[in-house]
Amino acid sequence: MPIITVKVFENELTEAQTAKLIHEITEAVIPFVGEALRTSTWVLVEEIKNGFCGIGGKPIGLPDVRKIQAGTAKK
Repeated sequence: MPIITVKVFENELTEAQTAKLIHEITEAVIPFVGEALRTSTWVLVEEIKNGFCGIGGKPIGLPDVRKIQAGTAKK
């Protein structure tokens, strides 16, 4: 029984995006585990509060992700 965990920032995805992500991840894993495990495949989407993680010793949050997406993040 595959259990796949995806961590995203709190409020990063809409409910529709979360549903699509769960569906697409399930579709991606089935060729590896077999169709018989489709109904036993878990995809857990966990939300992380802003500032509760970091990269390179610096905290990062959803505003930082949005800047990266927009191409306005400082390097």
